[in-house]
Amino acid sequence: MAYSGGHDFLFCNLCGTMLSFSSTKYVECPLCKSRRSAKEIVGREISYTVTAEEIRKQLGISLIDEEKMQLSKERRRCEKCGNDEAWFESRQMRSADEGQTTFYTCTKCHHQTREN
Repeated sequence: MAYSGGHDFLFCNLCGTMLSFSSTKYVECPLCKSRRSAKEIVGREISYTVTAEEIRKQLGISLIDEEKMQLSKERRRCEKCGNDEAWFESRQMRSADEGQTTFYTCTKCHHQTREN
């Protein structure tokens, strides 16, 4: 139940359910059917922020932990340190009718390059 400065003007005083207008004079709790004067809540608004994390939790979606993800390795010389091994991954950065972009990260100095 939301509580705002001591006045639960948009929520039922008995059960905490959000009130709805039953007429132009009264608001009614859809759960317990208690009524209040509509004058108490006219012009009031409810606002809240939903984070991406909350949406993912509700949908049962988890993010891939990039630190734990095993990237593929390839023999590729780093232009910065000369190391001969790099991790690589491909991502679709533009429209689907264009090729993927491959990112290479040096296993030694973590310098990153990409190929389109």
